[in-house]
Amino acid sequence: MRIVFMGTPAFAATILDQLVQAYDVVGVFTQPDAVRSRGKKLEPSPVKQTALSHEIPVFEYATFKDNDAFDQLEGLAPDVICVAAYGVLLSKEVIDLPPYGCLNVHGSLLPCWRGAAPIERAILANDAEVGVCIMQMEAGLDTGAYCHEQKLPCGDLSAPELTDRLADLGAQALLEVLAELKDGSLEWTIQDESLVTYAHKIEKGELDIAPEMSANEALLKIRASSENHPAKCSIGGKDVTVVSAALADSGADAPQAIEQIEAGQVLFVAKRLYLGFSDGALELMCVHPSGKKQMSARDFAAGLQGVKRGEVRWGVYGN
Repeated sequence: MRIVFMGTPAFAATILDQLVQAYDVVGVFTQPDAVRSRGKKLEPSPVKQTALSHEIPVFEYATFKDNDAFDQLEGLAPDVICVAAYGVLLSKEVIDLPPYGCLNVHGSLLPCWRGAAPIERAILANDAEVGVCIMQMEAGLDTGAYCHEQKLPCGDLSAPELTDRLADLGAQALLEVLAELKDGSLEWTIQDESLVTYAHKIEKGELDIAPEMSANEALLKIRASSENHPAKCSIGGKDVTVVSAALADSGADAPQAIEQIEAGQVLFVAKRLYLGFSDGALELMCVHPSGKKQMSARDFAAGLQGVKRGEVRWGVYGN
């Protein structure tokens, strides 16, 4: 079976890496090199790097409106196209090209969270579980029938952690589907339109936190954040990305000061750094100050003048 793979981020690269162990991947389509980090240098996508490591031909296109892109694809004569987070809309011409169609590894439990940011939206909605499934691609946005749904409890995992685990589950599901595709034993489930929810892309600044929020709302934003969409704020006049945090312990062993913390207040108690919200506090675990390296909240607090005296305030990013 001749397979063409299409994808861009690390999620897709993990799937590609497992796919090539079992099948003949004759070509890989990915987004062109782009600025992907603070260095402002053009970098190849994780999928491109993985494909090159396996000596698979790479085709870099941000659209299939370019006739050359379709010609390259057609020349590969794929039996099936496997897609995972490519970030490019596929035309009906592309979808109809391979005899076995286009299979999409989608990071949600369809029909919930169709769209660009299913994992982040599931976290923000405080869903108990996330998942991945294999979907038949068609002209609509994630509207096709699906199979081999795999579920994963959210727990207190972050978006990057869930993404890594779902990539492995998605790869396993794809391999199973491809095996069944050849013998015709696949059973597809039509999506129930009454249960559809949409995972719109995360907008710039959407995951920033502010004192007027509830502590749990802020925690969900932090868990949903990533390098591409950080959860930012300003602490003592210093712009910071909050990498990880937890709800402050309100039990018998909790510092008494935490019970009385106010929104916008910063406390450093028993070598722990707390931010006050409208209904409680978060304990910061790890932060990334602007222009510096990632560090523990304890180390960051060491540079906050007046924090031990309760003189430090926090607020929205940039203030």
